[in-house]
Order: sequence, then C-alpha cells, then structure tokens
Amino acid sequence: QVQLVESGGGLVQPGGSLRLSCTASGSIASIVVMGWYRQAPGKQRELVASVTSGGSTNYVASAKGRFTISRDNAKKTVYLQMNSLKPEDTAVYYCNVVFGRALDWGQGTQVTVSS
Repeated sequence: QVQLVESGGGLVQPGGSLRLSCTASGSIASIVVMGWYRQAPGKQRELVASVTSGGSTNYVASAKGRFTISRDNAKKTVYLQMNSLKPEDTAVYYCNVVFGRALDWGQGTQVTVSS
C-alpha cells in the first residue's frame, strides 16, 4: 500500500502563501486523479483541488484563483500552492486519490492563517 506524507504547512498571516507537498512511497503515475483535501475543526473533510494524470485541474469555488495544484509523477509528489490565504483556509490538509479506492490517509499538514 502506498503511503502518503504531507508537508509544508505552518502559521501564516492573512494574505500570505504556503506551498504544500504530498510525497508518496510508491508510484502515483497510474492514479488518474489526485487531490488535496482539508478538514477544519468541527467540519467534514472537503476536496479543495484535484489534478488528473494529464494535468487538468479543478478547484472548489473558494480556492479558485488563489490555489494551484500540480503533480510530478517522477518525484511521486503532488503540490498545492496557496496564495492570498484567508483565516477560513485554516485546516489540516491531506492528499489522496479522488476517484476509486482511497489510499491510507497520511497525518496531514496543519495550515493556520492568523494575524
């Protein structure tokens, strides 16, 4: 089973930027759609952004224009560039498969947007 390790989170002021990385222990090249999810305290996990093996992307409305998802299959890594961060972006961020059987969830990476 492929393991996922998320990193790059932290504390940032409103308007700031972070780049998240999700590195897999095995190949992700065969996974058609990978995504970044987030879960805020007391809320359900939501899909924030997704990227296909061909590079097509999709975003939740609140992330459009601010977040950019990408993947590097050779490095077995999925990235999420987050700009113009807002307090409501505060959550634990995870990556995983979007369609089909999910991989084991990683520990996530905490993003806190606060002044």
